[in-house]
Amino acid sequence: MVAHEDKVFKALADSSRRRLLDRLRIKKGLTLSELCERHDMSRQAVTKHLALLEAANLVVTIKRGREKLHYLNPVPISEICARWIDRFEAGRLQALDNLKQALEENERDPH
Repeated sequence: MVAHEDKVFKALADSSRRRLLDRLRIKKGLTLSELCERHDMSRQAVTKHLALLEAANLVVTIKRGREKLHYLNPVPISEICARWIDRFEAGRLQALDNLKQALEENERDPH
């Protein structure tokens, strides 16, 4: 899993690739031409970015006739969230619960 996470982090490290992912999050099933429309990159550059995103499994494609449609796959990002963010969130929630209990005990016994 670590090798796969490395690909995901590498793919997410580039702002151009994140913009492509944002576009796919907003509108699903975009063609290469549609993805190139709002970028200051050549078609070849967008193709290279998409290849990295596909290798990281962040983008999946489906052929429809002669077109290749690109879709965001949020699963790898969710897995990273579960491993790297949710784990830290649990500690913060426990700290808030401990604070709540301490305040409630202080209300019952102010001395």
